[in-house]
Amino acid sequence: MGAMVEEMESLHKNQTWELVQLLDGKKAIRCKWVYRKKPIVSEKEGENFKARLVAKGYSQQKGIDYDEIFSPVVRHTSIGAVLALVASRDLHLEQMDVKTTFLHGDFEE
Repeated sequence: MGAMVEEMESLHKNQTWELVQLLDGKKAIRCKWVYRKKPIVSEKEGENFKARLVAKGYSQQKGIDYDEIFSPVVRHTSIGAVLALVASRDLHLEQMDVKTTFLHGDFEE
């Protein structure tokens, strides 16, 4: 339940959506909860869960509900190249995780 509350707070904080009137002849895209049990990092933390509210976009029709789809994904070869560069130049590498990173991007309508 805590994971769902955290997800809803994040969606609200990032102003993910606004409520609007549904136009005549249009159907709203439904959504569903997706749950995942995260690996235990330490005994002190115990079990940790992640919840995401996702749109069922697969019910949309191309040309009617959307024009194109794009999902930016990094290639494994690109990661390997960066790691090789870091190692060859004896650089320091850090990693970070941005919760709900997909909510921080700009979307053009």
